[in-house]
Amino acid sequence: MNSLPIDDVLPALRDALAIRHEAVLEAPPGAGKTTRVPLALLNEPWLAGQTILMLEPRRLAARAAAERLASELGEKVGETVGYRIRLDSKVGPNTRIEVVTEGILTRRLQDDPALEGVGLLIFDEFHERSLDADLALALSLNGRDLFRDEQPLKILLMSATLEGERLAGLLDDAPILRSEGRMFPVQMRWGRPYQAGEFIEPRVVQTLLDAVHDETGSILVFLPGQAEIRRVNQQLADALGDRPDVLLCPLHGELDLNAQRAAIDPAPAGKRKVVLATNIAETSLTINGVRVVIDAGLARVPRFDPGSGMTRLDTQRISRASATQRAGRAGRLEPGVCYRLWSEDQHEGLAAYGSAEILAADLAGLALQLARWGVTPTQLVWLDVPPTAAYAQAQELLVRLGALNDDKLTTHGQKMAELPAHPRIAHLLLRGQDLGLAATACDVAALLGERDILRGGGADLHSRLALMSGEERARGTQGGVQRAKQLARQYRGYLRGQATQAVADPDHPRWLGALLALAYPDRVAQQRRPGGAEYRLANGRAALFAEADSLMKQPWLVIADLGSRQGQREERIYLAADFDPALFDSVLAEQVRNVDQLDWDEREGVLRAERQRKVGELVLSREPLTGLDESARSQALVNLVRRKGLELLPWTPELRQWQARVMLLRQLDAGKTSEWPDISDKALLASLEHWLMPYLGKVSRLSHFANLDISSFLHNLLPWPLPQRLDELAPQHVKVPSGSSVRLDYSEQPPILAVRLQELFGLADTPRIAGGRQVVKLHLLSPARRPVQVTQDLANFWRSTYAEVKRDLKGRYPKHYWPDDPLVAEPTARIKPRK
Repeated sequence: MNSLPIDDVLPALRDALAIRHEAVLEAPPGAGKTTRVPLALLNEPWLAGQTILMLEPRRLAARAAAERLASELGEKVGETVGYRIRLDSKVGPNTRIEVVTEGILTRRLQDDPALEGVGLLIFDEFHERSLDADLALALSLNGRDLFRDEQPLKILLMSATLEGERLAGLLDDAPILRSEGRMFPVQMRWGRPYQAGEFIEPRVVQTLLDAVHDETGSILVFLPGQAEIRRVNQQLADALGDRPDVLLCPLHGELDLNAQRAAIDPAPAGKRKVVLATNIAETSLTINGVRVVIDAGLARVPRFDPGSGMTRLDTQRISRASATQRAGRAGRLEPGVCYRLWSEDQHEGLAAYGSAEILAADLAGLALQLARWGVTPTQLVWLDVPPTAAYAQAQELLVRLGALNDDKLTTHGQKMAELPAHPRIAHLLLRGQDLGLAATACDVAALLGERDILRGGGADLHSRLALMSGEERARGTQGGVQRAKQLARQYRGYLRGQATQAVADPDHPRWLGALLALAYPDRVAQQRRPGGAEYRLANGRAALFAEADSLMKQPWLVIADLGSRQGQREERIYLAADFDPALFDSVLAEQVRNVDQLDWDEREGVLRAERQRKVGELVLSREPLTGLDESARSQALVNLVRRKGLELLPWTPELRQWQARVMLLRQLDAGKTSEWPDISDKALLASLEHWLMPYLGKVSRLSHFANLDISSFLHNLLPWPLPQRLDELAPQHVKVPSGSSVRLDYSEQPPILAVRLQELFGLADTPRIAGGRQVVKLHLLSPARRPVQVTQDLANFWRSTYAEVKRDLKGRYPKHYWPDDPLVAEPTARIKPRK
């Protein structure tokens, strides 16, 4: 057995797990942790014949890990080492190490919270922080606390890069073990900064051609997604021609097993590989023979948008930690080279680590599993707690799908949670079975659970069903079709029971739209204009076809796949089916609600009352309402004011000044209970029912609002004796030394007293109001009433600034009175004081 860097820490790991039930192991890519650790712990006394479960974040990595472990023992997969992933498993009666994907573990925990017979649970590549890994860890810790007192389940977190101290704290200060790994020097070659809107493929292809010419060994290229892999593969094949020594090997999770193995295995003698991979090759897999890495510096990650309730794939820059791991792939066997297609300055600006998926993901599946477990997020231990807003939105969806009622799992929800599918898909399967549409529902669910099997073939989902049924064939789709068929067969195996409301015509094509509407009630969409590309969704958002599509003939759709890219305002429709809105009268009646709408017709400027049948924000039909209830009518008027704002009402400048005076006195009482009511615009809008609604009886048109005496309505909000105190504490006018009564302007804080400078002669200090608590702001004016100074410290002005101002004013207004000592001078509103 070859020596690996991880071997040096295995004795310490054995000792740690003999003493403790948790441990954290940090080891860089290539250290051998995935290959060595399960085998090194298999015969430990504390395991006592129990099995080891090791989680891998991806199906491809799980299968590859099981094959490597089995080969280390000289066995086939399914003997001592086995695996379980979606659509495939190889385990046997003697299997002691099972490599599973995270969703598999979550379902196993739900069926057996104690994990009976399992002695060690290993979370491999935990730094990727997938949502399923966080959920599985939270459930396993909780299940262990509840059910494993006598023989506790041991938990080991392994990763290439970890925030070890943070994880150790989560696991009750678990010991941290580190393997330094073994790395040959890797030379960095930096690129120029990306330009906005630049396509990455030309730079990747040119860099690849340079590397093929300048370097030896196989090349690993990191690209953000499958689309970029396809384009680079095609351009590189054209550029290389028939060179027999270079093998182009795409690598991503949707390839068949043979293609994946071709990318992972060593290149044949005399040949070199160019592996075009997503970030699956970052840490989860070892690719033999690589000494050159080309890193585009991008990754495609799912981001849940709470505003739309939809998940989109965002292309974003990787973290520095990811860049380090990618570069390390070039230094496994000998000194290597890493081409980074960004600059050193850009590198310094990258985030240190990637963010956890739980912080930006659709939490519907997590919420359903927690409801099945019988807990809320606050009752479990998390490295990052699920965000409150996203979790609440997930629960709202589960209520809409009939899975939750009063935060409790319904019978339907229990069945949904038992299916290995997103809650939307699980609901589609179960309701499809009820309608006698189980076969079609399973086919549709399989198509939605896999990547599109007919890329570039239009958006109509009917064409994908035709491929699955064999009615049609399309070049290059067989692998995807076979995977979808396999998944559909798996779903059929999960469905049990009989139809409870079987439809009479199950083969009618309209049922495809009905099934989609069950999964995506918020994505039922109505065309904005006949034949147009834009549709309005039930969730209130808009989506459109980026190019002409046959579905644009349909006035109604259900959209199964849509999204937008950075810089795009509207969602693009990628996958959809036509929809018959008559189904809302039968099998989809639960999605319809009747709303009595009393509101303004903006174009006519009159109040309209109608009963609307609605699906989300879409109106199916309207009928006039007669005999309006007076309170409902008044409420509709209040809603109009609330929507349009208080400016709809006939405010006067004097009334705005009155409002500001009251609010000033209220603000001066900050920190204690104020006797002055809150009459800010925000508070008035919130309390329209109290002060405005009683006076709306005669309003029937928009113009009638101008006749309302809102001054009286608002003055009624000041109980006696506050009106009198208002005039005392926040007077409208202030008498100045000249004898003039000058109006205060309360539109700013502090209030402004704009007065000619000469009228203040003899006044030592700035005037105050509100019982001396508020100093006014003086706007000192010239004889022409132009500001010459703004101050709240009149005494300082006389002392330090007046002399300079006097010289200037005396030059411009020589006939006016400008004494040397303003404090003993006679104030005047005239050119000179009276004799």
